[in-house]
Amino acid sequence: MKITAVKPYPINIGAGSQLVVKIETDSGVYGWGASGLSGREFAVVGVLKHYASLIIGRNPMEIGAIWQDLYRGQYFEGGRVFTAAISAIDIALHDIKGKALDVPVYELLGGKQRDFVECFASVRFSTLDELISQSKKLVSEGWDMLRLAPAEFEDQEDISRFQPRESIAVIAEWMIALRQEIGNKITIGIDYHSRLSAAETYSFMKRMPEGTLDFIEEPIRDENPEAYESLRKMIDIPFAIGEEFASKWQFLPFLERNITQYARVDVCNVGGLTEAMKVASLAEAHYIDLMPHNPLGPICTAATIHLAAATPNFSWLEEVNTGAHVLTNDPKYYPVQPKLEGARYPLPTTPGLGVEVNEELAKKTAFVPVEIPRLKRNDGSFTNW
Repeated sequence: MKITAVKPYPINIGAGSQLVVKIETDSGVYGWGASGLSGREFAVVGVLKHYASLIIGRNPMEIGAIWQDLYRGQYFEGGRVFTAAISAIDIALHDIKGKALDVPVYELLGGKQRDFVECFASVRFSTLDELISQSKKLVSEGWDMLRLAPAEFEDQEDISRFQPRESIAVIAEWMIALRQEIGNKITIGIDYHSRLSAAETYSFMKRMPEGTLDFIEEPIRDENPEAYESLRKMIDIPFAIGEEFASKWQFLPFLERNITQYARVDVCNVGGLTEAMKVASLAEAHYIDLMPHNPLGPICTAATIHLAAATPNFSWLEEVNTGAHVLTNDPKYYPVQPKLEGARYPLPTTPGLGVEVNEELAKKTAFVPVEIPRLKRNDGSFTNW
């Protein structure tokens, strides 16, 4: 069996963008992968054009060797654009191999270690009423873990204005109210999306009683492990970090120093299943669970389900298709995809990933690049979205 084509398709679904990649072989078996570098699809397509010439004619079963060749085969190794492209190829090759061997992908990763994959519900809100109503609805539907995504700045005249101290004052009050409304049995985390400084994060946590939150996700930027290490000494709830990491090497200081308590590995950014399994092993050695990042679409969801099935140290899989979120799993594009059963995904039993893409629709639909919003503080300086 030989690889004959690498076909990238940037597509728009809902208000967002995705990049799916099809790899074809001379046997007729094909695989689907996806890149996680949202908003920079053209950059990843460019790298895929370079990589296509390197893998066409090769045996798709040699996944590890192809990974090493793509990662090491340029002077400037690594980086998020390169690993996003490698991720898409790696996932597609696992899909091909699973289909060729007539087994689900998790069988290639050591076999299943669980019968289903637990998920957390994403709750994006701009008002207290939205937060309470959405959360109570999800709890009533059986979700017992909520990850909150505050967007209170959207409930103002200038939705691009974000002042951190104003935000933490409001959101801390809302967290206390939410805990009172839904009780102590529900796990609550919050993703501040790197909008805060270390001092602001400390101030935020000190405004709430102990037990209000069960973890905080990426309150500050992640380029500097020492900054997170200093913050780790100031506050006493778990961190969830790593969704932007592009290799096991980026994860390494956060795992070795126990800076994070949940590894937010993104299969479509870190280097595919090949690299994600290595991150899982490093995390296991430090008693750290995976909490995979999964905001993209069904290919990333499926690949992460297989990762979760085959790893012992797994907590929850992110699920964004929960009510108020814009859907990322449009069945017009994905006629075959994983299906939630309550707050969990059953393990697939079909060969490969268990995802199919409407290629004809992807071919004929014009793609429009999507930029993330820009936020500014009161003085006009930029801050993170």
